[in-house]
Amino acid sequence: MAAKNEVRYLNPPTVETKKKKYCRFKKSGIKYIDYKDANFLLKFVNEQGKLLPRRLTGTSLKYQRKVSQAVKRARHIALMPYLADGLK
Repeated sequence: MAAKNEVRYLNPPTVETKKKKYCRFKKSGIKYIDYKDANFLLKFVNEQGKLLPRRLTGTSLKYQRKVSQAVKRARHIALMPYLADGLK
């Protein structure tokens, strides 16, 4: 039998392995981020309309700056809202 302090499981406990984050722009070879493509830019914005940080999206610093500039331009010409209750 098992000792008193030993914990036994029917199934082994799952260990979450985090996938390495990558910059989708470097991987795809995208050089220019089009501010007129609002559907693509929605991937970098949360439900409230705020920009997602690099640590969540995995975007490199160079492209994060370009994404933020594109989102700001899209908001300025009313392709994307500044605020949203339920954006997605």
